[in-house]
Amino acid sequence: MHPRPSEADTGETTTPETAPSNFIRDIILDDLKTNKYGGRVHTRFPPEPNGYLHIGHAKSIQLNFGLAREFGGKCNLRFDDTNPSREETEYVDSIIEDVKWLGGDWENRLFYASDYFGQLYEWAVQLIKAGQAYVCDLTPEQVRQQRGTLTEAGQESPYRGRSVEDNLDLFARMKAGEFPDGARTLRAKIDMASPNLNLRDPIIYRISHAEHHRTGKQWCIYPMYDFAHGESDSIESITHSICTLEFEDHRPLYDWYLEQLGIYHPRQIEFDRLNLTYTLLSKRKLLTLVQNKLVQGWDDPRMPTISGLRRRGYTPEAIRNFCRRVGVSKTNGTTELGLLEYFLREDLNKRAARVMAVLRPLRLVIDNYPEGQIGQEVEQMDAVNNPEDESMGSRKVPFSRVLYIEQDDFREDPPKQYFRLAPGREVRLRYGYFVTCRSVLKDASGRVTEIHCTYDPATRGGNAPDGRKVKSTIHWVSAEHAIDAEVRLYDTLFTREDPNQVDEGQEFTANLNPQSLEVLSGAKLEPSLRGAAAGSSFQFERLGYFSVDPDTKPDKLVFNRTVALRDTWAKIEKKSEKTSK
Repeated sequence: MHPRPSEADTGETTTPETAPSNFIRDIILDDLKTNKYGGRVHTRFPPEPNGYLHIGHAKSIQLNFGLAREFGGKCNLRFDDTNPSREETEYVDSIIEDVKWLGGDWENRLFYASDYFGQLYEWAVQLIKAGQAYVCDLTPEQVRQQRGTLTEAGQESPYRGRSVEDNLDLFARMKAGEFPDGARTLRAKIDMASPNLNLRDPIIYRISHAEHHRTGKQWCIYPMYDFAHGESDSIESITHSICTLEFEDHRPLYDWYLEQLGIYHPRQIEFDRLNLTYTLLSKRKLLTLVQNKLVQGWDDPRMPTISGLRRRGYTPEAIRNFCRRVGVSKTNGTTELGLLEYFLREDLNKRAARVMAVLRPLRLVIDNYPEGQIGQEVEQMDAVNNPEDESMGSRKVPFSRVLYIEQDDFREDPPKQYFRLAPGREVRLRYGYFVTCRSVLKDASGRVTEIHCTYDPATRGGNAPDGRKVKSTIHWVSAEHAIDAEVRLYDTLFTREDPNQVDEGQEFTANLNPQSLEVLSGAKLEPSLRGAAAGSSFQFERLGYFSVDPDTKPDKLVFNRTVALRDTWAKIEKKSEKTSK
């Protein structure tokens, strides 16, 4: 069983005394008991602005901001912008928007590693003066070759013995722009025989003449992430530096830098990263999809980015509840995409208004319905907006002689267990009447184009006075009053549970799903949806949850299917609840 909700996961109000536990929270509680950081809890969310945030980052956002909130502490938003060749202001802006949307509040504490470039340079000089860093002339490829393996020690650089004076001179000339990219690096002098490869004289600074998105051409040398990260935590007086498990082997280096410099030392803690079936959470590979135009952008609703999920119709509450459910641990695993969809349905079920929409229209004519009589040719039917929330009230839906129903709701030759409309069969029209199919019209190819029915006037509202029952209720839209819309149906972007699993010689793109998007241009919607605002969510009865896309214009409604109604996780959750009692 996964842990129950906590402040760190949901953003809801809990206290240290009432919140359920996880191992990170236990560490913080112990530190508070021993007054390790003077009773402070100060975390940070430190993305690199080299792409858009994805659902995996949401877990870290909720954890870092949630823990700070629970313990009355602080959480910074900091951009670790140390690689100018891959970073852009566009990414910074999108990250700020995503963190706000998910409920992260950094107050006035928005920082950048580039704010600290001057101090980081001075600390690098300090390491050189202490004989703990040297300028190396090896190429990146030579550095890799001499690094060694897990079973063999690395080779010391022939430049490792340079004097402090020479190293200071060369490092200053690196800063002055005297050398081309890749010509020299500054490396820490630690241990080329260390069993931890990260301690084998790692690079501290490299030369890059690329223009930085904030500092422009002020610098042509940039600190490596491992050097800048811990020192930035120290400058900001972070207490608990929470990272994903891939940084566990980097922790000794994080500690080494801080200890050698003799500066304030936060505590690094690692937790499992989020992995989802049918989903890629690699910014590099997501960037490949965008650059190669295999998707329509970072906010394509098929993408696992926060902006893509938001455009598709996901809510921040659903994502927070999902993060609560998966919890944190010290072991990486994979979570089923269906679990995320379960929490989305659970949230939208409470907040989304119900409406009727027909995605693949088929005309239905009620032959005995009053026609041409004023006040009778159109009726206004009462429809409930959301049975889960009475405060959402009801609406009027026009009903007339000619309707649209779904093509799938009629079969001329129905198979067994098919209870919807068929010749001679009676069904209920949602909020309307009982109707019985009497005949059909077909085109030259034999395709059914129109159904003719009769209705029972005594069944208005969907109930028969004589108590007779029907086995199916179908939705509909009045043809005269229907709104035209484009509806985009999304499936998983990849066909394999693990998109990285490919046959020999193939790239991950071989697993792209060619049916991940279907566009329906002739959908018919009830008139209450006229003027629906971009981002608003609805349940199309019997079809799923849909969100108004930003592409919507006054003369063109565009909807994205957020998630279908089908839900196998509901049964799993109920079974788990019974088992846990």
